[in-house]
Amino acid sequence: MRYGPAVRRRKLGAELRRQRELAGLTSLEAARAVGWHQSKVSRIETGASGVKPADVARLLDAYGVTDPELRALLGALCGAGSPVPGEGAGARRGWWYAYRDRLPPAYLDFISLESEASRLSTLETTVVPGLLQTPAYARAVTRAALGDPAPEQVEELVRVRMARQAVLRGEQPLEVCAVLDEAVLRHEVGGPEVMAGQLRHLVETGSLGHVRLHVLPFSSGGHIGITGPFVIFSFPRIADLDVVVLDHLTSSLYLERKEDLRAYGAAFTTLREHALSHENSLEFIAGINDGA
Repeated sequence: MRYGPAVRRRKLGAELRRQRELAGLTSLEAARAVGWHQSKVSRIETGASGVKPADVARLLDAYGVTDPELRALLGALCGAGSPVPGEGAGARRGWWYAYRDRLPPAYLDFISLESEASRLSTLETTVVPGLLQTPAYARAVTRAALGDPAPEQVEELVRVRMARQAVLRGEQPLEVCAVLDEAVLRHEVGGPEVMAGQLRHLVETGSLGHVRLHVLPFSSGGHIGITGPFVIFSFPRIADLDVVVLDHLTSSLYLERKEDLRAYGAAFTTLREHALSHENSLEFIAGINDGA
């Protein structure tokens, strides 16, 4: 059985390999230390197979990793979350596990990374980011994206989207920095009333200390993000876990190479510098809603 989406497995495997090497152990020595075959350690480190939270703990014990924050992060990457019924007290999953048979693997990848990241930087050119959507707006976007979906399918996807927004609450909420093309704010998704509510919600959410909004007005002209939206997930403590996500109509592309991360990171910095400040962006959004 594979534990956790593919992107997360690769990230976890790479970090476990790094910790093994820091401990000065070969994969054979690590396997012997925990009573496994060497091939199991190799499969975990390459992301070919997943690993249970209890097994991650065994490996970290063997590598002498005692840092509680690092252990917690790697535990989260292997799917630690809510208990899994019928799999024993040590087996835990993220809340999205209940939807594993009804959501595309790429979406599960995205949700799991979003749930474990410390920071999300996103450029949006057409729609409001999912984490900042109201239920009514999310419902309208879902209907438009799927064509003619069954009502129950729409409602389930909206529930998932609202559940995702839990990362904005809690003791250590996800930090969000969103650059929004003005077109995002001008498209009347769902009609004037739905859009007015969405714009009010953006202003309210933007008042949270960990959510920063930057509007790229039409007057800014062409910009580096004109080729399409993207998301950068950043993780605490371990920069090598960062990943860029490009969304397409039927799939998502995950970029993990360091050169890609550098390029998109630099692009996002440029976009943010050319956009309105956070404070001016909130005034701009409120002004659209007031008909200014």
